[in-house]
Amino acid sequence: MKDVAREAGVSVGTVSNVINQPERVSPATLEHVRRVIDRLGYVRSESARQLRAGRSRIMALLVLDMGNPFFVDIARGAERTARAAGLGVMVCNSDQNPGDEADYLSLFAEQRVRGVLVTPADPSGANLRDFRRHGIPYVLVDRVGEEAGGCSVSVDDVVGGSLAIRHLAAAGHRSFAYVSGPDRLQQVRDRREGALLALAEAGLPAAALREIPADRLDVASGRDAGSRLLGLADRPTAVFCANDLLALGVLQALYAAGVRVPEDMAIVGYDDIEFAAAATVPLTSVRQPALTLGARAAELLLEETGEAAADHRHQQVVLQPELVVRRSSLTSR
Repeated sequence: MKDVAREAGVSVGTVSNVINQPERVSPATLEHVRRVIDRLGYVRSESARQLRAGRSRIMALLVLDMGNPFFVDIARGAERTARAAGLGVMVCNSDQNPGDEADYLSLFAEQRVRGVLVTPADPSGANLRDFRRHGIPYVLVDRVGEEAGGCSVSVDDVVGGSLAIRHLAAAGHRSFAYVSGPDRLQQVRDRREGALLALAEAGLPAAALREIPADRLDVASGRDAGSRLLGLADRPTAVFCANDLLALGVLQALYAAGVRVPEDMAIVGYDDIEFAAAATVPLTSVRQPALTLGARAAELLLEETGEAAADHRHQQVVLQPELVVRRSSLTSR
């Protein structure tokens, strides 16, 4: 800043105002100093500014899988809200790995970020309990908060699982498969619970739902699950998948084996990512409002870290899913 001030023939205070409070500088001086800044290539030191101000302009977002378009949309929602408030977002990917989650949380503490939006990978909650001691606020995303010490924004996955199986049962299906993901993820367990509730509503036994576990929530795991589904002696006529990437993998496996969808087997996914409607057989899916999830979580974090933080009250926001019906399930038995 001293270099800029010397080159522009103004005080350091004027340069500071040009950068931080431009409304206090005359238009002519503002333009002159900005030209000097551009010519010298000056970039403000955010770390120094943060030390003076005592707060960061960076919000962190830690998601399970940036390869999943659902989490990309969450990031877009959070970023729009943060940018409108003059903040940036640091997006990181735990890859569903509790160890990577712990490393990133340590990084956020070192960087003293404004706050963290996180979809937990550690089922024990130990990583977040350790992180809490740093005094940095966090909001759980796509997960219901079980403690009173923070905010959360989630979708009712029990309702979502019920919507999927209720739809398939109404079409006349009586034998189902649930292609799940890692059981440590609460979302996977909640969607299974909803599916079982819908079976009970339809007067069907829990045994009518056979689970085919998947190691990950991705297309490759879906293809593997589809191969195992095809190997069952008594194949179900309908399959519900814990997310759309799994469903797209199952669809690929069925298509390669000559199994017709939905005539031979109906498929319902979860998330309603953009690729669901563009699949070879457009995919019926339980839609989660991903953009709203990200935006609402960022709003809660801004409230907790803003000027009115003393008036903030923790909230557990639960959004509702909806079923989007497409051709992959449009058949009657």
